[in-house]
Amino acid sequence: MEDTNQTNVSFFILLGFPTNAELQILFFVLFLFAYLMIVMENIIILVVIWVNSNLHKPMYLFLCNLSFLEVWYITTIVPKMLGNFLSQEKHISFQGCLTQLYFFVSFMCSEFVLLAVMSYDRYLAICYPLRYPVLMNNNFCAWLSAGCWMCGFVTSMIKLSFIGQLKYCNTYKINHYFCDISPLLNVSCTDSSIAELVDFILALMVIMVPLCMVVASYIYIISTILKIPSAQGRKKAFSTCSSHLTVVVLFYSTTLFTYARPKAMYAYNSNKVVSVLYTVIVPLLNPLIYCLRNKEINCALRKTFSCQGNI
Repeated sequence: MEDTNQTNVSFFILLGFPTNAELQILFFVLFLFAYLMIVMENIIILVVIWVNSNLHKPMYLFLCNLSFLEVWYITTIVPKMLGNFLSQEKHISFQGCLTQLYFFVSFMCSEFVLLAVMSYDRYLAICYPLRYPVLMNNNFCAWLSAGCWMCGFVTSMIKLSFIGQLKYCNTYKINHYFCDISPLLNVSCTDSSIAELVDFILALMVIMVPLCMVVASYIYIISTILKIPSAQGRKKAFSTCSSHLTVVVLFYSTTLFTYARPKAMYAYNSNKVVSVLYTVIVPLLNPLIYCLRNKEINCALRKTFSCQGNI
């Protein structure tokens, strides 16, 4: 006979950051500012690349995808978190929780693959500069971008098909500020071993395979750069990929250990702090890194806004 206690809850309570009312207001202001900055930064990048025809090439088309992705990536989390800072009842419906998880995982997995594809693009540009226009044309770039998005959404669908079957009984409190994989695996009252195994296997595929691709690409890139005879040539070659490499290090370093063993990481309250790094801080820094370390983007920004100022 089925245990009558094993029925899904209709909602969860996101405990978030338990503090007093004054700190909740402070957190609200800080995260609202960060959210608005992230959206504004990425929209500026999208507009600048759109209006400057000299940036209509694969490197910046991939950057457009990254900016567009990160706007949605943070929008799945922060608005709900902002509402919870101002609310006594930090409820999220069961369906709303799974929907948030689905889109968050989709965008995160897409970003893992997209960063790997961007490293492959830099590999072709630096190691095969003469053949680059043929090897990486705009059509191939579009197909690769679509593949990144498809990989993310399919991976998330598979994960959710297993996580969504778990029962949560009377355990409805989640010690996190959004619906992530680790909290849902840990508060389930049924055996989650299969869901955890599927999540682990897919995490290896979506995190480790792209990471290996990034490492291999940069081994070849660095090897090629070191063979360039002039110091100026080496500096110019490295400048074209330094911003991407910085973004890769930030994103992978803050997510790798969390999602390699999600159930184990949930045992630590510091998991929420680490989550803030890759859900808010890294998306806030990424546009700045690309703008500050890329001369073409810098020139396009000045050109775009100086033209706007003269209108």
